[in-house]
Amino acid sequence: MQLYCNSLTRYSRLKTLEVKIGDLVLGNDNPIRVQTMTTTDTLDTLATVEQTIRCIEAGAEMVRITAPSKKEAENLLDIKNELRRRGYTTPLVADIHFTPNAAEIAARIIEKVRINPGNYIDKKKFEFIEYTDAEYNEEIDRIRERFTPLVKICKEYGTAMRIGTNHGSLSDRIMSRYGDTPIGMVESAMEFLRVARDESYHNVVLSMKSSNPQVMVQAYRVLIQKMQDEFGVCYPLHLGVTEAGDGEDGRIKSAIGIGTLLEDGIGDTIRVSLTEDPEFEIPVCKDLVKRYQDLEKSTAVLPSAQEIPPIEKIPYSPVDYRRRSAHPVGNIGGSQVPVVIADFSASQNIEHKDLAAIGYAYDAVSDKWNIGDAAADYLYTGKNQIGFELPGTVRMICDQAVWAGLSERTGVYPLFKSTEYPGAKDRSGVLNFVSVNAADEESIELAKTLRNDETVVLCCWSSHQEAMLSVRRFVMELMAQGIFVPVILAVESKDTTIDEQLIHFSAEAGALLLDGMGDGIWLMNDPEKIVNTRVSGRTYMPTKNNYQFLNNTAFSILQATRTRISRTEYISCPSCGRTLFDLQETTAKIRSVTHHLKGVKIAIMGCIVNGPGEMADADFGYVGSGPGKITLYRGKEVVKRSVDSAIAVEELIHLLKESGAWVDPLAVAGI
Repeated sequence: MQLYCNSLTRYSRLKTLEVKIGDLVLGNDNPIRVQTMTTTDTLDTLATVEQTIRCIEAGAEMVRITAPSKKEAENLLDIKNELRRRGYTTPLVADIHFTPNAAEIAARIIEKVRINPGNYIDKKKFEFIEYTDAEYNEEIDRIRERFTPLVKICKEYGTAMRIGTNHGSLSDRIMSRYGDTPIGMVESAMEFLRVARDESYHNVVLSMKSSNPQVMVQAYRVLIQKMQDEFGVCYPLHLGVTEAGDGEDGRIKSAIGIGTLLEDGIGDTIRVSLTEDPEFEIPVCKDLVKRYQDLEKSTAVLPSAQEIPPIEKIPYSPVDYRRRSAHPVGNIGGSQVPVVIADFSASQNIEHKDLAAIGYAYDAVSDKWNIGDAAADYLYTGKNQIGFELPGTVRMICDQAVWAGLSERTGVYPLFKSTEYPGAKDRSGVLNFVSVNAADEESIELAKTLRNDETVVLCCWSSHQEAMLSVRRFVMELMAQGIFVPVILAVESKDTTIDEQLIHFSAEAGALLLDGMGDGIWLMNDPEKIVNTRVSGRTYMPTKNNYQFLNNTAFSILQATRTRISRTEYISCPSCGRTLFDLQETTAKIRSVTHHLKGVKIAIMGCIVNGPGEMADADFGYVGSGPGKITLYRGKEVVKRSVDSAIAVEELIHLLKESGAWVDPLAVAGI
């Protein structure tokens, strides 16, 4: 298949057309731009202006403002004028849903409009319609007739446009022909892009957003291939994971989706959608962009001897998820969920209480262990030993030299350096971990000798500055060679803030997991190097326990990549001027009473624009439908309308119970 990026083994920005948004130039070799969206009522001019200024001063290079009707669109002029009066010239973007008239007004006022092809013209009724080709073409003609006026206005006024597809709001027409798929997302945008091109209008940016990073990444890859095949060029790409949520989970999910694409040089502007005040999205954006700006500078002067060898053929489909085949070794590989390894090598005196940080709480009175859903599978102690009996569900890994001196080896396995294993006479007959550096040419040669050793698990890391590309190249070579040894993804971060570490771990490990690579995850850092923290709307402090931080991050990465579900998943919109309740407070309240429902996906949407469509694949939805009123959904089915917000959370719990999705929290806690 055609490659979706310039290179799989060297960082290189994808060439795209340049787009002008006011005085800002986007695309091609220009810097990756960062942006956010206001959460104020657009009709409240001063509140919107002041929040926009906070976003600009935080570093936003574009600020998006919702314009759900003609009144809000018209008020954009007052907002723009007040910003200009105060000396701010940052481009503004109008966010349009359902209302072409509002888009046509906004396009005459501000620098960019964003339309959603799923609901700009179509009314979504969740109906399946069988179209003949002639009937389908009539629908395309209808789009052309209704969309062309906006294109002409944008062309006349020099206004840029984003055609922004959302996975959860594909039209009935697209769903009927293409289904709920990445290709459906792409075709939804392409229908509108073809109209723009026919009018010789090219000041266009595209996006393919989803709350599922895997779907989002695949859709962008398909879009790039489609544009290259049909037009021979790529338009600039706006990256984002929609409804990512808040806190660490929101940052991790966003970094996985956005970071996976940025790793391959894809993306011209980004927005991290967090259920927090918009100015707190910008530092996360800047941390993400900085990672690749630094990489671009360093790889520009990379000696040829340090380049990762090119891969001749991709041995998997980058647009169709399938986990790499690996034979099972114990509970690793095969069809088993990826394991988590907790690194305790820096602790010389490990006590019962220390294991609480990785999901094992010890009760000294009963001499029993309480095991959580996010409990690590393996504990690496390095050169150290443990002086007490571990719970039966966790196994221990130690360095080979320590393991060799143990008299009791039940549940304890050795870690070999790559140079130690071939000549080792004392090995485990059950499970041997072998550390391999993907950047060493000898590693693949070693792997070839281990293809028939069904006791080996490779712990793969890379000393190369493009570590993800290096590890991916190594795993692709395993696939090409037909080597089915399980692989643990070992990622070490030397970043100095928690946010940077979350991004590093998520982008590097998440990118590989999204492509089906990895039978486990092992995160490492040096807590002594974490020199500062960031306040993000709430007190955002590093976890009191570094082991807990690494363990929680590992499980969050697996959850976000849908490779191992260990807790409730929340699909929460980032709030905007349409929001009909306090989204942050409500999200926290719902989380507090439902966080024990492992595997249940709950969407919390501020208004009817973002639900039910934006809820994507949520099991249940809590959607603002009017001031003080909530509509509850089971999947995409309305179950209760106009529920008073004072009792809506209780009604959601009742719906969960009715649907058989509720579990008593005391039962979960074993009480």
